[in-house]
Amino acid sequence: MAKVTFLGLGVMGYPMAGHLAKAGHEVCVYNRTTAKAEAWAAEFGGRFAATPAQAVAGTDFVMACVGNDDDLRAVCLGDDGALAGMASGAVFVDHTTVSEAVTRELYAAAADKGVSFVDAPVSGGQAGAENGVLSVMCGGDTPAFEAAEPVIKAYAKICRLIGGSGAGQLTKMCNQIAIAGLVQGLSEALHFAQKAGLDGRDVVEVISQGAAGSWQMANRFETMLDGEFEHGFAVDWMRKDLGICLSTADANGASLPVTALVDQFYKDVQKMGGNRWDTSSLIARLNAAG
Repeated sequence: MAKVTFLGLGVMGYPMAGHLAKAGHEVCVYNRTTAKAEAWAAEFGGRFAATPAQAVAGTDFVMACVGNDDDLRAVCLGDDGALAGMASGAVFVDHTTVSEAVTRELYAAAADKGVSFVDAPVSGGQAGAENGVLSVMCGGDTPAFEAAEPVIKAYAKICRLIGGSGAGQLTKMCNQIAIAGLVQGLSEALHFAQKAGLDGRDVVEVISQGAAGSWQMANRFETMLDGEFEHGFAVDWMRKDLGICLSTADANGASLPVTALVDQFYKDVQKMGGNRWDTSSLIARLNAAG
């Protein structure tokens, strides 16, 4: 078993850190809101610390799952940051969805400290984190990945090294691009069924068994039909991710017309007050339009 620190106890990080403790690892946590760290320590029997640097002292692996590029820099850099407190040879595993640029920036900063840095964004949402069945896509050096993989498996269904530093983040962009189109297509199908006077549940029972079937259809169609959008990844976070995808596409020459369009549809959902609705709320936009 390893000494592990987990930085960030949001809806993803809290259960992920819990799986590490349940797997027998010695876990210390840090969260900007100390009360959340105290609650986690009380529930899972681990420790918490006041700063990232204090939390990572003597640790073998540091896992992070925070909000965005700036949040990740904040927990990594500076006198109170994780890199200041990590020992040479330790491995930092970043589960945040961030830009490829900040990943490579922190990979270099970690190397200067003798620390390995693996970008390892996840897919599977809050339910995947709670059930320990996340898909983890990684970028970085092979020895660091191979050292960290047995620890990551505490909350992963699949964990794969895709390539060098940044490859994990680029793969997560592929994931978000695919999801954006899928959710819009499902929203249009359900909206069309309703307008045509069909029972959406009957429709999905049939079409889900054919080529139209998907995770989104299997797990979200009922709540979409019922107008319930409190089931995971928020629209605000999806727009953050799609912004990263579109910015990266501008740089590498990729054409993402559907992604750009769906990003604007999510902007419309935000204008409806759906900032914290889950990503399946695209159907609400269609229904509101009549």
